[in-house]
Amino acid sequence: QVQLVESGGGFVQAGGSLRLSCAASGRTQDIFALGWFRQAPGKEREFVSVITWDDGRIYYADSVKGRFTISRDNARNTVYLQMNLLKTEETAVYYCAASFRYYVDMHFYNDLNAYANWGQGTQVTVSS
Repeated sequence: QVQLVESGGGFVQAGGSLRLSCAASGRTQDIFALGWFRQAPGKEREFVSVITWDDGRIYYADSVKGRFTISRDNARNTVYLQMNLLKTEETAVYYCAASFRYYVDMHFYNDLNAYANWGQGTQVTVSS
C-alpha cells in the first residue's frame, strides 16, 4: 500500500498558474508510475498526466500539452504538476494515483484501472 497526499490546490483566475504536489509514503519502492487525474462536477474522472518513477517517462493528455508540466523528486517521494494558462473548464478535483504496473506503452496509463492507490484529491477552481 502507498499513501498519497495532494496539496497546492486553490482559486486562480483564468490564465493563471498553480502547482500541485503529491507526496507518497509507504511502499514507495513498489511504484512504477504516478499519475494525475481530475474530476469536474457531474463528469467522469479523466487522465491528465503521468510520470514513471524510475526512468521519468512522461505522458500528457492532449488537452494539457504545452501548458502543464509533470515532474518528480524521488528523494522526496513527491510528484508535481505545474499548471499554466488554466481555463475555467479545468475546475475540478485533482487526484494523484500510484500504479504498480510497468507499461512500455504509456497510453495504458490513461486507464483508471492501471492505478491501485489514490489520494484524497485537491480542489482547483479557475474563475473567469
